[in-house]
Amino acid sequence: MAIRPPILQAGDTIGIVTLGSPLDASIINARVAALRNMGFNVVLGRYVYAYNGYLAGTDQQRASDLMNMFQNRNVKAIIPTRGGVGVAGILPYLDYNVIRNNPKIITGYSDITVLLNVLYQYADLITFHSLLLISFTTATPAYNFNQFFTATSTTVSPRQIQNPPGIPLVSRIRGNVTGPIVGGNLTSFVDTLGTPHEIDTRGKILFLEETNEPVNKVYRMINHLKLAGKFRDCIGIIMGECTGCQAAYGKTYEDLINEVIVPLGKPLMTNLATGHGTYKAAIPIGASVNLNTINNTLTVLEPTVSR
Repeated sequence: MAIRPPILQAGDTIGIVTLGSPLDASIINARVAALRNMGFNVVLGRYVYAYNGYLAGTDQQRASDLMNMFQNRNVKAIIPTRGGVGVAGILPYLDYNVIRNNPKIITGYSDITVLLNVLYQYADLITFHSLLLISFTTATPAYNFNQFFTATSTTVSPRQIQNPPGIPLVSRIRGNVTGPIVGGNLTSFVDTLGTPHEIDTRGKILFLEETNEPVNKVYRMINHLKLAGKFRDCIGIIMGECTGCQAAYGKTYEDLINEVIVPLGKPLMTNLATGHGTYKAAIPIGASVNLNTINNTLTVLEPTVSR
């Protein structure tokens, strides 16, 4: 069983880091103010405002900010400002034993996906495919906050992950499987194949989402994962949204699922609202879940934080 980080409560301290692409200081400050208005204390990483071209500081600087947050006894949760590119660059500079011995809530999506899964694989830590700092705005749907705080501020168990009303989960291949859930952004996983940090899907339920890619490119990435054995090794598949993904050569994202994913024959659920879409279900990476595509349910079987 993976390590559950301590529960997040009102008045706790949240650490803010920029681990990939830079973000404008005015946006960071506005979102930090929103967190403080929610009743949280906030501490900022030394390089949270850094700019180094398309990266927020060097790989070592961004990694040191993350390690400092894990070692800060006052910090209960770590929220990256954004994803973008470059998160994989910090992975060689992390001390996974320190992280394992100082478990904390860490959340995000997009390129942060790589980090979430690596922390589960190397530090045995449950992480959260959920909100980034940029999500803390009045324009964010209440569903997203409810998902995040249910996962990180309660020990409700078991609990079903449900889409917002009007956006149905769709079961495509019938089955009933239970195991740890891994996954997130497709591009981010493909970029780490062949490295020590590639995703491990053996005995796992794999979920994927993507954004702003033409369907022919999505096919190429899906096929890359297939050739790397990632679909062979998993026990079930959840395909999330492909937001802004343009049809190509007369083929849509739905066509791709029907022609490439369905024939794999694994229990399959589609249309999960998470990641880059408007609505963001909170997926606890490394937690045990039940994927039941007979009853069309996705259930987290254990608390994802500890008291």
